[in-house]
Amino acid sequence: MYGPRIERWQSATGWALTTAAILFLVAYATQILAEPTGAIAAACEVILYVTWAAFLIDYLVRLVIVENRSRWFVRHLLDLAIVVLPMLRPLRLMRFLAILAIIQRGAGNMLRGRVVVYTVGATILTVVVAGLAVYDAERTSGNIDSFGDAIWWAFVTITTVGYGDYYPVTVTGRIVAVGLMIGGIALIGVVTATLASWIVERVSDAASKQKPAATEEHVETLRREIAELKEMVRGLMPAK
Repeated sequence: MYGPRIERWQSATGWALTTAAILFLVAYATQILAEPTGAIAAACEVILYVTWAAFLIDYLVRLVIVENRSRWFVRHLLDLAIVVLPMLRPLRLMRFLAILAIIQRGAGNMLRGRVVVYTVGATILTVVVAGLAVYDAERTSGNIDSFGDAIWWAFVTITTVGYGDYYPVTVTGRIVAVGLMIGGIALIGVVTATLASWIVERVSDAASKQKPAATEEHVETLRREIAELKEMVRGLMPAK
């Protein structure tokens, strides 16, 4: 859609960005759950900023080499938010958005035959990251004061059940909740559309395989009818 150069770039950098995303998630979770100090805290900050630099470089390169730049820019506003808004210091919320961007990138490159694997993996990752983000925002001023409660809240929120036993009260927590609800609806839509596309494709393949056999059978029937018609014509002709 956006040209061969960006496809080659994304193919070449896919594993590197995946590794960066894993390191990013580990450092993010360590900061929230372990609350480290000293060298470990410094190492987590370095990892977060290095991975952000990787996301920034990736974004700038794609913006430069893409063919339809304006269309690509509009469709990748989340990527822009990840690399711009941290400069304005809402860092923790942007860490949540960064993980969502990795999920979005994976969704765009997934194979239809792996829809189940993708769905399970994306759902688990979204629930864990949202749980980390809301726990970080709510543990001192809300009623979500343990990581287990945060995971439970994220699970019932992404499934749109919403029991109401746990809920965010801070602005950051509510923003995370909005993102999670939208993500849950989008995830259901992606799965439904992918399954529908897969079913249509299978039906089309089955129909295309049946057509040659049906055509051959019809041709054979027509041959027999023509042969019978010839015999009838010969029988009606006067003998010489």
